[in-house]
Amino acid sequence: MAFESKIKTIEWVDNVSRMIDQTVLPKEYKTVDIKTDEEMFFAIKDMIVRGAPAIGIAGVHGVSLAAIELSKSITDKSEFLAKLKERGEYLKSSRPTAVNLMWGVNQQIELASKIQGNIDEITKALIENGIKLENEDIEINKKMGDYGAQVVPKGATILTHCNAGALATVGYGTALGVIRSAFAKDPTIKVFADETRPRQQGARLTTWELTSDGIPTTLITDGMCSYFMSKGMIDMVVVGADRIAANGDTANKIGTYTVAIAAKYHNIPFYIAAPLSTIDISIKSGKEIPIEERSHEEVTHINGDWICAKDVNIINPGFDVTPNELITGIITEKGILKPDFKTSISNAFKS
Repeated sequence: MAFESKIKTIEWVDNVSRMIDQTVLPKEYKTVDIKTDEEMFFAIKDMIVRGAPAIGIAGVHGVSLAAIELSKSITDKSEFLAKLKERGEYLKSSRPTAVNLMWGVNQQIELASKIQGNIDEITKALIENGIKLENEDIEINKKMGDYGAQVVPKGATILTHCNAGALATVGYGTALGVIRSAFAKDPTIKVFADETRPRQQGARLTTWELTSDGIPTTLITDGMCSYFMSKGMIDMVVVGADRIAANGDTANKIGTYTVAIAAKYHNIPFYIAAPLSTIDISIKSGKEIPIEERSHEEVTHINGDWICAKDVNIINPGFDVTPNELITGIITEKGILKPDFKTSISNAFKS
């Protein structure tokens, strides 16, 4: 029987995009209604909504919101489509690394260009497609969870990094979806969650999700993973992804590469869980993946307080790239892709 998570991260309701505000968790649970594409731009940029699949749907909703707004003042279809494309490019610029955002926006822009009807009919079709993609996201995650659960040893302790759960998707989750599906079959499964500096998504979000679902979870700092691996306390690693190149190189939250190196040294399986929409077959390797540089305040401050010398230099990349040779498998909705990833990824898109 499938594990049921009650979390719905983002949802189209009465012509607004309703989402959980992830900047205030776990201290407070609240939702916000995003009513314009500009509000959506900042919701994505400021990480009110985050996680590659979730911001993919946010991009989808953002185009729908732009269409609603443009339809109020534009009557010419060609002008409407041109302006809609402009708003789509604006939305895509909010965060450059996660390819799902580009995928979601492009899905809507391509659909709009194919609709033979008038502006109102285009707008209606975009809204309906957004709702369809929402529902598909949850089903895709459940499929990934079922495939991933097959490689989880009985009684395993799974290490995860950042948050690749229901909060990073519409619902259920990618890496945490694997954990949920494995736990449904084997309630002796346990989780170690990295805190994930500098924004502590592991500490704030992953521990909140998993403990809410009754899954035994231990929080550790980012620097502790090798210690616990050396003690034989970690059986496998499962993380999410923000963009996967055609050769399997994977961009994920900063610190993932370090975990992958440690796992390789200790002969611990290291899995990526991500939908095919996260795979960017247009780029050959991870060297081509753009890495977002985020605000220095994320590093210099904790809870609004300075934690370092004020004249120190700061570099704050939001992601790193794990080379494909460190990855055991990529768990997708079409099964688990194995090395050689260039071939298995190519075949997944053909099937």
